Amino acid sequence: MKTAALFLATGFEETEAVGTIDVLRRGGIETTIVSVTRKRYVTGAHGLTIAVDALFSKANFVTTDALILPGGMPGSRHLNDCESLKQILVTHNRRGKLIAAICAAPLVLGGLGLLEGRRATCYPGFETHLIGAEIMGEPVVIDKNIITGKGPGLVFDFALAIVKTLRGKAIAEEVANGLLV
Repeated sequence: MKTAALFLATGFEETEAVGTIDVLRRGGIETTIVSVTRKRYVTGAHGLTIAVDALFSKANFVTTDALILPGGMPGSRHLNDCESLKQILVTHNRRGKLIAAICAAPLVLGGLGLLEGRRATCYPGFETHLIGAEIMGEPVVIDKNIITGKGPGLVFDFALAIVKTLRGKAIAEEVANGLLV
């Protein structure tokens, strides 16, 4: 079974987190919700609180197939402040494993140099944080092992791209049809 870890920090974008988790789980991807806050409950940018499956400090990501960063503010900045998360992202990228970030969260990848020479997208106004990337206006951009998404209204496109990458086109289409997307 394919696995994913979705990281939450205080101020995450709820639609991006919950929508992605739901689509991945529908697609048969074992998705673990991970807190980088040291707390089992994390509150999003609009007041929704989510109980996580694991604390970052107690989780192991060596065998995880995909690492996912929902956007939102100040959630994306809080993710960017987590040095341990950034180390895991660099290691994951070095191994060619899937990394996905949506909305403002690609700023974390840009700051790490992971978007250098790659195509990427993000929420309008955050383009300067995608250091070295060729900025695309598309809803979702896949470049090698990195998927970036533009924002909350495109969460289904973003999550289905992850499902397609990990499980294949047929599974992604089955999930999309079930969601009436």
